[in-house]
Amino acid sequence: MNISLQNIDNGNFFDWGKVSEDYAKYRDIYPKAFYDKLAELSLGVEGQTALDLGTGTGVIPRNMYNYGAKWTGADISENQIKYARILSKEQNMDIEYVVSSAEMIDFPDNTFDVVTACQCFMYFDKAAALPKIHNVLKNNGHFAVLFMAWLPDESEIARNSEDLVLKYNPSWSGGGMKRYKLENPNWLGDMFIAANMLTFDLPVVFTRESWHGRMKACRGIGASSLSAEEIALWEKEHWSYMETVPKVFEITHYISILDLKKI
Repeated sequence: MNISLQNIDNGNFFDWGKVSEDYAKYRDIYPKAFYDKLAELSLGVEGQTALDLGTGTGVIPRNMYNYGAKWTGADISENQIKYARILSKEQNMDIEYVVSSAEMIDFPDNTFDVVTACQCFMYFDKAAALPKIHNVLKNNGHFAVLFMAWLPDESEIARNSEDLVLKYNPSWSGGGMKRYKLENPNWLGDMFIAANMLTFDLPVVFTRESWHGRMKACRGIGASSLSAEEIALWEKEHWSYMETVPKVFEITHYISILDLKKI
């Protein structure tokens, strides 16, 4: 499904469904320490029901599965949900998936203890999605906005890879990430209060292949409006660069967890 937002990639459309196969293979990269931190905050643990919005290929539900919550994943892309179901079945995980945008979720009020949105909240229409999220949460339930991004100023490999994305897709606005301080958002209204606001660094280990795949599966290349020929040219040039870097390397990522409590 094509999505176009004026504040992202200069309004050029993107479609995560185009890159679902690569997304399933290369975007499941969050370190265990990330999931442990969610569990420490009692987000997705035993005895809870949890909904992951913008679930993609089910990365959050699948990796949080053994912490004990009963998970449901929702995504606007039918192809993403297809791969989420395949991967969950392969791992014998009982996770329900639905094709739905965050703005159109259709669950009874007071259904979930936890709602998560990882790497996707920037795409939501807040005016439409936040009341939906508030309604499906139980009293005192939690909504967690999660984000993880590499820091190009601290990794030559990340910086050079970003430069190659921009060479082929100058409108891509997903690069140049820097550390930021979490503050109370101005959109909380009378629906949520901040319970926890955390930021921290985590190293993520890549091989040449996994980083190449991770970059191809980003919004600037595989999910973008680039033609197949342009993507192939990027792949060729980026892989040539990969052959110049160590076979295994770490890239520091910046994590933010905005944990909001329903009021």
